Order: sequence, then C-alpha cells, then structure tokens
Amino acid sequence: MVSLESSNSVEKDHPKSKSVPTLGKTDQFRSSKVICLSHKEDVDGLASSILITAAYKSPISVILVDYANVISRLNQIVELTSGSESVDRKRRGMLFICDLGLNKKVERRFVECIEKIIANGYKVTYIDHHDISKESRSLLKETGVKLIHSLQECTSVQIYKTFKRRLDPSASFFAAAGALTDYMEDKPIASSIISRYDRQFLMLEATALAYMISANQHDDEFLRKLVDVLSQKKYPHDIEGGFLIAQRYAKKISEGVKSLRGSIVKRKNLAYAHSNLDLASSMVVNFVLGISEKPAAMVYKFRDEIKSYVVSIRGSKDCKTHLGRLVNDVALEIGGSGGGHDRACGAVVPRDKLETFIERLDSGIK
Repeated sequence: MVSLESSNSVEKDHPKSKSVPTLGKTDQFRSSKVICLSHKEDVDGLASSILITAAYKSPISVILVDYANVISRLNQIVELTSGSESVDRKRRGMLFICDLGLNKKVERRFVECIEKIIANGYKVTYIDHHDISKESRSLLKETGVKLIHSLQECTSVQIYKTFKRRLDPSASFFAAAGALTDYMEDKPIASSIISRYDRQFLMLEATALAYMISANQHDDEFLRKLVDVLSQKKYPHDIEGGFLIAQRYAKKISEGVKSLRGSIVKRKNLAYAHSNLDLASSMVVNFVLGISEKPAAMVYKFRDEIKSYVVSIRGSKDCKTHLGRLVNDVALEIGGSGGGHDRACGAVVPRDKLETFIERLDSGIK
C-alpha cells in the first residue's frame, strides 16, 4: 500500500516528478524540461498525465486544471517559462496539453499563450479527443503545435499509442481505464487494450480511481501525488485508503442523488437539475439521465469566482445529436464556452443566460 498522506514517502517512490510550482518557485520550475497540463476532473485526464509522467525520465511538472481555468494556467506557464537569458531560450523544453478541448470563445487567447510558450523555447504537443473545428486545427498547426487528435479514441489511449515504446506494458491499464470511464471502450484501439484485462478487475479499479479523483477535486496536491504514485507501475488498489475514499464518495453520491430527485425538471428532450452538492457534476448528471429517461441530462452549479454556471451534460444512446458540437455552438452564441464529445460534454454559461442555454439545448437535441 502507498499512502498519499506522507509527501516524503511519495517523493521517495517517485523522485523524478515535481508538483506544480507557484510563481515564487520559478527556478525550480525551470529545472523541469517537461510540463504536462492536463484535465483534472476525470480518469482520462489524470491517466493522460500519468502516462506522460511515466514516459519521460527527466523531471516532470504536472499541472492539473479544469476547463474554466485553462487560460489562467497557460498564462502562468507563459510567465514561468519566460526569461531573457539566451541560455534559457536555447534549452528547449516540452509542454503537453492533454484532454482539455479547445472551444471557440477561448481560441484566440489560447493560441496567444501557446505562441509565447513556443517563443520561450518549448515545443508544444496538443493531445485530445474533443471535437474541434477545422479552423482551430489549422490554427494550432500554423502556430507550431504538434497536434495529436482523434474523435475515435480517448486522450489517454492516444497517448499510450504515441508513447508505447517508452512505456512499460502495464501502463496500458490507464489507457483502458480512461476509455472505460469516458464511455469510449468500444473504439478500435481501446477495445483491443481492454480485452487484455479481466473486465471486473478493470471496472473495479477504474471506478475506484474515478471516485478518488472526484472526491479530491479541491485538493490538487492529492491529485498530483496520485499521478506520481500511479506512474510507478502502481494500481489504484495500492493507494492506502483509496478504496475507502471511493466507498465514502459512492455513499455521498447516493445520498445526494436522493435529495435531487424532486428537483429534476423534464423538457421534451432534456432533463436538468441545479446542484449545490459537494459532488462532481459529471457523477451526478449520469443519475439524472437514468432517472429521467430522457435522451440527455444536464446538471449545473454556480461558481461565484467566475460569475457563471458550470454545466455538465450527458446523452444516452438514444441521443442522435453530437452534444459537444451543439453545446459549443449554443454556449458561444450566448457569451459562454463549452464543448466535448458526442455524449459527454460541459459548458460555462453566463449567470443571466442559463434559461436561454437550456431552451436552445433542448430544441437542438434529436
């Protein structure tokens, strides 16, 4: 068992990986030649950072972020990678951006940050499976970004395929777990990887990891240590107290969903509920989808720091609309942002535009 409560034990197990620095630790940060900026809210995002960490022997700086804070984190990376010394610019580093999507609202600021990071001596690789426009793809390539993108496989599977020669065969577990929890286990490469594992073992471990991640969304230090430990050929069951965290979170979800039952609103194609629960909306929304029996479901909560609603959306197999594309278009029209893949996506919606968002989403779903 590996305990995440003791930072000393984790660092002993995995001395090559470093926690994300603060602005006051610029020198420490610059000793890292590899930076991984990855989604922190689900297994696919964490698995992506686990695989990048396992693939490189040089020091790694892992920065975990949610969709709403991508630009602020990129700005931090711009500042931390900048330097006037010529030796800094000759020392080339690498930035991997994983599982974060690129919506039209933040595209310009996103690219501006990337241009500065490249000018600071870093090669940038963008790895993702969310739907992005042809224009965005072209713009990234013109900026000098190496683009690894496919709608057919989740991000962690694409990373595993790309860096397979650098990885121990056991690392395929995290690609399998990412695909399973992102509902992409039936894709060609993912299904081949998943078939190598006992399905019950994979489902248990992947679900426990998903619940550990969701239970610690406000504890980035825990999540980074999770990345550190699991990149060293460990499984979720090796995390001391990890399954207990998952069990407690499962109970919390069950109790929370019961409290929401009476507040679920049903429209023609969409069911939705407001949630102030201290739970990941991505977990709760699946229950709303199942209870409502509608083609799609949505859970939203207000985040005061951005004065907007953060929305999580899921679709059933009966949903014939690509929700990621629909949400991207609708959110952009009302001054928000959003996107994702066909049956799982999210959005940031301005406070006074929520009802408009719901109406347009419901009418756009087939």
